[in-house]
Amino acid sequence: MPTSPFMSLNGRVVPYDQCNIHAFSGVVKYGAGVFEGLRAYWNAEREELFVFRLHEHLERLRFGMKVLRFDTVFEADFMAKSLLDMIRANNLRENVHLRMIAFLDGDDELSSTGPVGLVCGAVPRPASKAVQDGVHIAIGTYGRLSDNVLPPRVKSTANYVNNRAAELEAKRNGYNGVLMLTGQGKVSEGSGACFFMVRNGALHTPDVASDILESITRDTVIRLARAMGMEVHERTIDRHEVYAADEAFWCGSGYEVQPVLSLDRLAIGSGAPGAITRALQKDYFATVEGRTNEHPDWLTPVWAKG
Repeated sequence: MPTSPFMSLNGRVVPYDQCNIHAFSGVVKYGAGVFEGLRAYWNAEREELFVFRLHEHLERLRFGMKVLRFDTVFEADFMAKSLLDMIRANNLRENVHLRMIAFLDGDDELSSTGPVGLVCGAVPRPASKAVQDGVHIAIGTYGRLSDNVLPPRVKSTANYVNNRAAELEAKRNGYNGVLMLTGQGKVSEGSGACFFMVRNGALHTPDVASDILESITRDTVIRLARAMGMEVHERTIDRHEVYAADEAFWCGSGYEVQPVLSLDRLAIGSGAPGAITRALQKDYFATVEGRTNEHPDWLTPVWAKG
């Protein structure tokens, strides 16, 4: 779906076709940008749009700007206002995927660290069909980049060339997506989502030393699962363990929670979405849509008065 007609550029709401940067900016020449993908969910009963875990997303964006040594690390309040002003300018009252990019502007050399810009946009987006139907995935031949190559904890635009190459390969080969491995051959993550599997009633996910993004959605799922009384293990995982899983799914702000039905054309469990996956999906959507009293601090209302 297309981006909504108004965007925010450096704190100002502008029409989509005027949200421009120069072709020789640092972000175009060198991939010098960091981004966040967030979701906002419309609650019709409460007539409110809730941005999910806005604070955590903004702090991760600030961390990325720091690690890339940008001259300016924007204050969270400025970025929050830029995002919320853009949403209100578009009068959005539906589920949306929100995108923020802090980028190197100007026209300078590789080692430049400023000036820094900020852009925010919104794409109306209902839940993917894959949330209900599930996906079939493959192990990719492109390994996940490691921490001593590029920082996987940072959502750098440059990092995603790695993810894109792996995803395109998987789709050329007839799969819905790709599961990437670390340089040591352990499971890392998908091209845009963190991976979970169920074995013997417990939830297992690659740990933060497995070259994963420290995903906010991953943290959400772990906390919801533990609140449901589930065991959750964060550890290294072998690719062949996944074949033995009873269930699997992956998650991310863009992906939400999608069942994984097969890996390398081997069915996972029964080859259908499992009961634990469905229970976590139910709890996840109740939480992000504001249909539960749990974790009200995770929800930022857009249209609240006062």
